[in-house]
Amino acid sequence: MSLAQKLRDLFPTKWSLFIFIAYMALFINQGILVTATKNKDNSYDYNTVTVVILTEFTKLFMSLALYLHKQKWQLSALVEGIIANRRACLLYLVPAVLYCIYNMLTFVNLKAFDPTTYFLLLQLRVVVTGVMFQVLFKRRLSGRQWFSLLLLTLGCVIKQLNFGGPASAQAGKTWHDGIFSINLLLILVQVFCSCTAGVYNEYLLKQGAAGVDVMLQNAFMYADSIVFAVLTLAVRGELSAALTASALRSVARPAVLMIVFNNATVGIVTCYFLHSLDSILKTFASALELMFTAVLCWMIFGIPVYANTAVAIAIVSAAICVYAQQPVRNPPPAAGAAQKEGDSESGQPLLRNA
Repeated sequence: MSLAQKLRDLFPTKWSLFIFIAYMALFINQGILVTATKNKDNSYDYNTVTVVILTEFTKLFMSLALYLHKQKWQLSALVEGIIANRRACLLYLVPAVLYCIYNMLTFVNLKAFDPTTYFLLLQLRVVVTGVMFQVLFKRRLSGRQWFSLLLLTLGCVIKQLNFGGPASAQAGKTWHDGIFSINLLLILVQVFCSCTAGVYNEYLLKQGAAGVDVMLQNAFMYADSIVFAVLTLAVRGELSAALTASALRSVARPAVLMIVFNNATVGIVTCYFLHSLDSILKTFASALELMFTAVLCWMIFGIPVYANTAVAIAIVSAAICVYAQQPVRNPPPAAGAAQKEGDSESGQPLLRNA
């Protein structure tokens, strides 16, 4: 099979290839922007919780604006769409709750594990995504596809190991300390929530709510997410501090606003990604982001890159080559969805959310 044919199998349209590249570029840019705003002690001069809240509201605003643009800015069309598709809003409560649990467990697990162990265990997401994809879409992955996912997992794990840099463990802990504890169960729950929410979003786009305009689906997703995020912050006692005048002033500068806008754009582009491609290919894009971010941070900020990064890049590249031999083939979108969302070949929105 020629290289051109392999690329056509991976990316059926020029639009899907563009979205794949844009998705990675935006995520890499997000890592660079956040790194650029860090102090020498890895702290921030702005309230990170405020940034998260602003980002979610920006995503909601962008989704509604894109939907209204398609409706020629008729507010009545928005109201009618919400009323007619209120069931879809309820369906998006599921990923909203899962993401809420995931975010809460992030703080819990980072207290229990050193960063290296935490990110190593999170690489289970690759395999769990494959399992959830089979369950929700009732499509069995082939042996070759599973082998590529296992290779990808290995590459991500090797990237997180530190063979020669300063120890990243906390207070005398090593990367394997604390694994056999209740926190292992909690991190497995975190992985499950992340993967299930991601694949379920794709399922809603392509099957569960395929007849609903995808920007409206995005709006439902972000509205539900904002509700649960605000409730979570209120329970943790962090909401009031995030909305003070000083907290708002701390984010009112170009570098931080760029982080908010870039992250909101990531959400919009992810919706295109999952509609045009799939969750399996998204795991490969995420792995490539990890590698490119390490190299670019070395070039821009002088952050050391160790031998394990080069090994990981080689393994991830091999995994992509294996997967390209037999990628998951996506069925065309439902007729109703296609009519509402435009033509992917022409570059018109085929929207969806992360």
